[in-house]
Amino acid sequence: MNFDFTYENPTTIHFGKNAMNNLEIELSKYGDNILLAYGRNSIKKIGLYDQIITICKKLNKNVYELSGIMPNPTYEKVQEGSKLVVENKVDLILAVGGGSVIDCAKAISVSAYCEGDAWTKYWLQFEPVNNKIVPVGSVLTMVGTGSEMNGGSVITNEQMKLKIGRVYPFNVNPKFSILNPEYTYSVSKYQMVSGIFDMMSHLMEAYFAGNDDSVSNYIIEGILRSVIVNARKAVENQEDYEARSNLMWSASLAMNPIVGLSKAQDWEVHMIEHQLGAYTDCAHGMGLAAISLPYYRYIYKYGLDKFVRFAKVVWGIEEKDKTKEEIALAGIDELERFTKECGIITSLKDLGATQEMLPLIAESTIVLNGGYKELTKEEILNILKEAY
Repeated sequence: MNFDFTYENPTTIHFGKNAMNNLEIELSKYGDNILLAYGRNSIKKIGLYDQIITICKKLNKNVYELSGIMPNPTYEKVQEGSKLVVENKVDLILAVGGGSVIDCAKAISVSAYCEGDAWTKYWLQFEPVNNKIVPVGSVLTMVGTGSEMNGGSVITNEQMKLKIGRVYPFNVNPKFSILNPEYTYSVSKYQMVSGIFDMMSHLMEAYFAGNDDSVSNYIIEGILRSVIVNARKAVENQEDYEARSNLMWSASLAMNPIVGLSKAQDWEVHMIEHQLGAYTDCAHGMGLAAISLPYYRYIYKYGLDKFVRFAKVVWGIEEKDKTKEEIALAGIDELERFTKECGIITSLKDLGATQEMLPLIAESTIVLNGGYKELTKEEILNILKEAY
């Protein structure tokens, strides 16, 4: 562990089939005014909406609603929610849904009382949040982002064609999160496997950087192996409780800062995908998968030993008479086979991108230098063409 760090995570997790029993206790800790934030109708179809409203009525809470939060939440939606918070003096934002809903809730929590334009201050200029923050709680229905246990918030500015993520300090984390794996059964297979690659990408972004042998590397390898085993079980039977529960917890851990402590991290795949999402509104995990394969085939030589380790430890590739390069590429090939096995889309064309979009995506991508190679815009464009 070569780098100093301070670690804190204030989110209380209630996990399992009876996790919802804790919502009444958690809500009783806050004031009377609740903003219920959710997507469209899925939480109503599975009865979760009625269950939450019943608990709120029992506690005499005033419930205000922000519905229709989209898979890639927009700044316009954040502004709509911020207005509701201020007008109704909201004491707690309760986000019910997947990572997009929780991301939006956190964005509202920091933006509602911001003086000036929150997008400019907090997503473009990355200024510290010095205004009142409204607490957030969550009930998770789709896994992948880990937003239920971190301070991350990815928001799309449609007018500017920018999708930007920011990880806020721990005081923006949800104060509590309800995680019942059974709630994820209603999610389509498409959404489920998209979330699976999302959590894998979070792990690989932290893994493929640096040349150290920190504990974090071993944690990442273990979670990746668990995700692979349980993804296969969940694809075969989407109501396999053990598999879905393991995936749910893996997602929370994958984007919990603990897996990347004291090591360099990459995150360039996410930067490229954010701009892909800004132009296509594609499913985040699918976009990550499409970009990851050509990206890793391009950079593996610059971090050869780690890619060899990935192939051997995560995928069980045997050395035999292979060179290091052959082993590394065999690991990436196994990753590609796994995506196909799960039905994960790996073509930008199939995700709605056009050839004309590719230069615009490349030019607007933020370039980071934490990974094994700092890319040029031309290299990003070539990766996008390979992914097309």
